[in-house]
Amino acid sequence: MGLLEGKNALVFGLANDKSIAWGIIQAFIREGANVGISYAGEMLEKRVKPLAEKIDCKWVEQCDVTKDDQITSTAESAAKHFGKIDILVHSIAFAGRDELSRPYYQTSRDGFKNAMDISVFSFVALTNAFLPHLNPGASIMCLTYGSGATKVAPHYNVMGVAKAALESSTRYLAYDLGPQKIRVNAISAGPIRTLAAAGVGGFRDMYKHFADAAPLRENVTIEDCGNLAVFLGSDLSTRMTGEVIYIDSGFNIMGVQVSGKEEKSE
Repeated sequence: MGLLEGKNALVFGLANDKSIAWGIIQAFIREGANVGISYAGEMLEKRVKPLAEKIDCKWVEQCDVTKDDQITSTAESAAKHFGKIDILVHSIAFAGRDELSRPYYQTSRDGFKNAMDISVFSFVALTNAFLPHLNPGASIMCLTYGSGATKVAPHYNVMGVAKAALESSTRYLAYDLGPQKIRVNAISAGPIRTLAAAGVGGFRDMYKHFADAAPLRENVTIEDCGNLAVFLGSDLSTRMTGEVIYIDSGFNIMGVQVSGKEEKSE
């Protein structure tokens, strides 16, 4: 019997088979969950629909999280299909290419607002819309990047600021929903070659640096993230809420970062 047997899980933000969301979806299915998928727009439909068919997913819907009416209708549709929801995953982030390619102080007002709206407020809005449809003990989770939220990751710019707000929102939501025994946590993954990562300047160098400097000397995979999401969605994490859980091969513990290739035994 799987760890998520009989649980209903919704994953927002699938883009393609390189998405962290896809790693989570596959892990959920492996552990027995009934999974629904939501994606951002028509441009992604041709990538998402074949993946949904591959896993025989019966609920696949587009949702523009910048529109409250679409969020509401999506929640109602999911509730009609699944009944009560046990797991809600937010894997959504966006910042304009210009905002990621110039100094942070040159961030435009519209660029800042868009990044915060799509990457942060959507998490709050989805939680609010789905709350009436969540089972007691439900698990809500989002995807963050702690190295860019609590520290400086060159070129990450406004997205780092948005991730900091997302992590703070995780804690406030955990406090608000605690009396209903609903848990809210954030997964902080190391760099992964996703569609979103392609827009971050210097990503290739950062990706290589992580593997060289992290204690485990390797990068994280979408499958790793999926396994962590299973734990957070299961009853094994019943007393965990408001946490930012790092899955980055230990990179976040490092103060002075030295490439493993440069270390010598004494």
